[in-house]
Amino acid sequence: MNQGNNENSPAADNPEGLPEIPQEAELGAAAEDGRGVKPDAPGDAGDTDAKPQDQTAELADALQRALADFDNFRKRTAKERAGVYDDAVRDCVEKFLPVLDNLERALSSEHLSEAEKDGALYKGVEMTFKQFWGAFEQIGVTEIPGVGSAFDANVHNAVSHIQSGDHGENSVAEVMQKGYRYKDKVIRPGMVTVAN
Repeated sequence: MNQGNNENSPAADNPEGLPEIPQEAELGAAAEDGRGVKPDAPGDAGDTDAKPQDQTAELADALQRALADFDNFRKRTAKERAGVYDDAVRDCVEKFLPVLDNLERALSSEHLSEAEKDGALYKGVEMTFKQFWGAFEQIGVTEIPGVGSAFDANVHNAVSHIQSGDHGENSVAEVMQKGYRYKDKVIRPGMVTVAN
């Protein structure tokens, strides 16, 4: 018999002489590891379905964390920006307070006659003071309560104490320099005399 013509021979199955591809049964026996367990084939449904789901969950979690971080960053920067603005307003108002004090002193001078109070100069100073104070009110500057109010060490600076029956105990008897605040922060505490 001629072996070249035998259909069961390897040459009959592979006429071009290409290397022989092992059959599935041979692969299974060769692929078993030392514990007798076959590794999962690439086409197994259990392993490949779990990986995309795990990756999707991880990516969704990472996206939620990134969005939360960005939202926290946005809120923090908005708060910082508002804080910087408030600090700038307080600093600016503090620089203008001596000007406001001088305008008020000019208007309350005891040495002015009635004719001078009716004059154009006095009226101009009065208009300037009112306009100045109106601008302060528009941006949120308020005057700290003075005479007759209870003494508060957070907003008042006591420079002296007096015995007085006209004022209640621990109340402001006289204001030597007005105090001002912007929103909840004191720009300048009021300098006061406290009645005991």
